[in-house]
Amino acid sequence: MSSERLIYLPLGGAGEVGMNAYVYGYGAPGKERLILVDLGVTFPDMDSTPGVDLILPDISWLADNIDRLEAIFITHAHEDHVGALGHLWSRLRKPVYARNFTARIARLKFEEHGLPIEEINTVGARPETVEAGPFRVQFVPISHSIPETSVMVIDTPGGRIVHAADFKLDTDPVVGEPFDAALFEAIGDEGVKALICDSTNVFVPDPGRSESTLAKPISELVADARGMVVATTFASNVARVKTLAEAGRAAGRSVCLLGRAMKRMVGVAEEAGVLGDFPSLIAPEEAAKLPRGDVMLIVTGSQGERRAASAQLSRGKYLGMELREGDTFLFSSKTIPGNERGVLRVINAFSEIGVDVIDDSTSRYHVSGHANRPDLARVHGLLRPDMILPNHGEHRMLREHAKLAAEAGIASIVPTNGMVVDVSGEVPEPVEYVDAGRVYVDGAVMVGALDGVVRNRIRMALNGLVMVNLLIEENEALGEPWCELMGLSEKGRSGAPLADLIEGELAQFIDRSSRKVLADDDKLEEGVRRVVRQVAMEEIGKKPEVIVVISRLQED
Repeated sequence: MSSERLIYLPLGGAGEVGMNAYVYGYGAPGKERLILVDLGVTFPDMDSTPGVDLILPDISWLADNIDRLEAIFITHAHEDHVGALGHLWSRLRKPVYARNFTARIARLKFEEHGLPIEEINTVGARPETVEAGPFRVQFVPISHSIPETSVMVIDTPGGRIVHAADFKLDTDPVVGEPFDAALFEAIGDEGVKALICDSTNVFVPDPGRSESTLAKPISELVADARGMVVATTFASNVARVKTLAEAGRAAGRSVCLLGRAMKRMVGVAEEAGVLGDFPSLIAPEEAAKLPRGDVMLIVTGSQGERRAASAQLSRGKYLGMELREGDTFLFSSKTIPGNERGVLRVINAFSEIGVDVIDDSTSRYHVSGHANRPDLARVHGLLRPDMILPNHGEHRMLREHAKLAAEAGIASIVPTNGMVVDVSGEVPEPVEYVDAGRVYVDGAVMVGALDGVVRNRIRMALNGLVMVNLLIEENEALGEPWCELMGLSEKGRSGAPLADLIEGELAQFIDRSSRKVLADDDKLEEGVRRVVRQVAMEEIGKKPEVIVVISRLQED
């Protein structure tokens, strides 16, 4: 029996859609040489992570084993696969490998964080190979909703891993490389130990549709519209942006892009040579001067983001542009679970103006970038792996994907974040667990999910806040306690000001307290909190968060 093993460890992306970060290792147990595939983000919501800007994988385990890490590989340029690179690379400081378009996006992120862009290495497609310790890695082109997406073929002394990140089977993707079944069959012929595979659309029963099927319905919609036409999609989906722009040009409209992310993606795609013959564009100030029926806007904000162009247009003017009754707004995108409320807010705001909104409910103007159930089964058949480890999906998706593998007689389990899986044998086996939490980008700093910062923010949002100020001299109160309220009703059941009631009860508590209590900050704070919460509960039915500020005057 070999003393070395081949392992797979998801630090993010297994049991969720987003925050992809996957570690592969080969060597003696506990001493494996490692590579990292992808380093992405997921996005916060107001319910569970209010005020947070981004959510990143916790790479502490990897940083603790940094002497074993060989390199970082990025499959494609979606934020959930590359978005954490600029934030976390300084803890890893290993070379990064990606294909041309993805490498350009990664360099922009490094520039934003003041990191050395020479650490981003551009790699060609298979058969070009990167050697990193015991790993030999190839980038295999596959279609997705962003250019130059790659499946990673990772050859090791313990066998071949095929890491299929986001992908679809599209032979006519408009922009980017088409799916090549013969290429994947050839990879399967060479032998595949384990397939790690996207599970996002495992519940969708029909084969996926090609991006090219959207050109006709979108062109017809734009041609039939009478007022201004505005369309939104994912900024990274440059194929869709091109289809929308061509529809506008075919209808005799001038096309204008609104949104920094979209302009940047289109610009990088043109520089990388993956986006050609893109329709000419006009600036917003030019568009504002043209008749409304002669203009088409393509804007950011397909997920209802408050600061994106779509939401700003729904609230009024944006860069001189304004929607009116009779205009058309198209969501050429799918609403990601969790973003429904933000999207509905935008839709209803447009509806109040009189704008005709077309959403994603019919799927007529949008196709997914992920493989559906029959497509996954086809890939299984082409690669014929010994085992399948589902990734990129909620737990229910991973579990269903494992069932699909079992139907074909292929060994499978459901790995989750932090599970170390040994894939050396005939079946995958969980062998240990590591901490795999998350880190929040909160303004200009990063905080741990368990540090209490966001938890306290939620508690304040739910319960309100009372700040109590006490002045103590020689263990006696000097003057009356006073308090400030935030997020609480000014008056309670009695009709009296809540602050006055709290201050009155606190004054009585102070008068009753012994010098021993007044000399002990901990006991004094405990008593003050109890009084504040008791009064608040009686008056408004809430127990607020309480901050006690004790100022002690010292004699000279």
